[in-house]
Order: sequence, then structure tokens, then C-alpha cells
Amino acid sequence: MPKYVIEREIPGAGSLTDEELREITRRSCCVLDEMGPRIQWIESYVTDDKIYCLYSAPDAGVIQEHARRTGFPANRVSEVRAVIGPKIAKPRSEGPGEDEETGTD
Repeated sequence: MPKYVIEREIPGAGSLTDEELREITRRSCCVLDEMGPRIQWIESYVTDDKIYCLYSAPDAGVIQEHARRTGFPANRVSEVRAVIGPKIAKPRSEGPGEDEETGTD
């Protein structure tokens, strides 16, 4: 299933209390439960004025539906085209079955 990065502009996000973050999490999870397995929240990153979320969903419309139902902004929804990391900079090993980060799912 495709993955999406959602950029949510939330002024002061980095100053939200643990309880406020828990409440946001509860609201999101409640809507996810209602929407069923077609959308999954993987993780989120809170910065000063934005929250970046990683979700899997069949299309961006489902991400927008989740945002509408929760009342959270989804200012930008971008499909992940590749995943990279330090492991891909190393030459391929010759041994079979080596687990390596690649550019696609």
C-alpha cells in the first residue's frame, strides 16, 4: 500500500503538553478505527509549528478524509516515492539474504 507524508501546520505544536498530544493521538486513533484497515498511521514527528505524519493508505483521498473527520489540517499530502538511508550508501554484500534499505516498497 502506498505511504504518504502529511504536513500539518499547527502553530505552537512543539509546545503542546503530553496530555494535549495524547488527546490528539486518541482522536486520530478513534477515526482510524472507524475508517478500518484501509488507512494506517505509522508515526509522526512534532516540530515547532508543524507535525509531519507518515501513513499508509490506498490514495491521498483517504488521507484527506481522515483529516476532515479529525479536524486536523493536512496542508500537504505527498506520496512517498522512495525510502533511503545510510545503508544504501554501502556497496552490496555478496551474501544472499542481506537485508538492505532500498528505494521502494
